[in-house]
Amino acid sequence: MAENRISMSIEEASAYTGIGRNTMRQLIEWRKLPVLRIGRKIVVRRDALERFVALNEGRNLRNRSEVKTVE
Repeated sequence: MAENRISMSIEEASAYTGIGRNTMRQLIEWRKLPVLRIGRKIVVRRDALERFVALNEGRNLRNRSEVKTVE
C-alpha cells in the first residue's frame, strides 16, 4: 500500500491523490513537485506530495501559473 511507504512511483502517487498520471507528469516537468530520479525511475516522496496537495487545494493543476511549487 502506498500509504505505508515513504516514496512512491508516479502511478502510485496518482492513485494516492486522485491526480491523473499525465497531470502528475506535467507537474514534475514544470518542477512544481520535487522528485528523486533513480536512473529512469521517478520517485515521489509522500511528505512532499501531501504538502503539494495541501498547498494547491482548490487550484487548477493544469494551469502552470496557478500551481504553487513545493520546495
